[in-house]
Amino acid sequence: MKNKLYYNKSLGNIYLKPSLKSEIISQILYGEKFTIIKKQKEWLKIKLNFDNYVGYIKKSSFKETFYPTLKVKNLSAKTFQLKKGRFTRLKQKIFFGSKIMILKKYGNYFEFEKNKWINKKDLIIKDHIEKNYIKILKLFLNTKYLWGGRSADGIDCSALMQIFFFYNNKFFPRDTKDQIKFCKAKRNKKFNKGDIIFWKGHVGICTNKNDFLHAYGPRKKVLIMNTLKTIKLIEKTANLKVKKITNISKY
Repeated sequence: MKNKLYYNKSLGNIYLKPSLKSEIISQILYGEKFTIIKKQKEWLKIKLNFDNYVGYIKKSSFKETFYPTLKVKNLSAKTFQLKKGRFTRLKQKIFFGSKIMILKKYGNYFEFEKNKWINKKDLIIKDHIEKNYIKILKLFLNTKYLWGGRSADGIDCSALMQIFFFYNNKFFPRDTKDQIKFCKAKRNKKFNKGDIIFWKGHVGICTNKNDFLHAYGPRKKVLIMNTLKTIKLIEKTANLKVKKITNISKY
């Protein structure tokens, strides 16, 4: 197994099985470290080093040497090409939390791959800790809901909870079922800021005593709803009872 490979594309789908027709269960971001478990024709079975998540990605060439010092602090960062002293926009975006290795600097831009540049306004030191989880999660408001998604191009409910920890380089499971097992139950039954509410297959967080932020499939986006109304709605439409309540401050 190769233990020191790093993903060098903006975003890649992780599949349940080695087939494009298989379910997309998660995604891998630029700069993420992974281990190859098995090679299968044009597919690789991998394990992400951050959260031990296992799935299949398409075989390609990846970075083996990577020493990131910065990370993307905004929802996404535009990339540019330098030609004759002028920067022109590329189609590629690098998404929130992605780690960047700097090759050189030119004005307000950093080169992270050969003639691929990012504006320094989108970056911050890799080890920066952002304690304000509401600030991070609200970045994703109105982002479309996407099963398996982990970026501004689409995100699901459990990835939205995990992204705060991913940004802060702190372990938190990827899927709701594993998050439920990992988290300790809260004793106080009153809702407070930072309370994470779990159902079977769904999760979100209270931004205050009354409001609840989540990536909600039926509404197809990340949004804020009234907490009690959300609980009643999910009980009615999905026939699901609240499974566990915890608080983000415990982790």
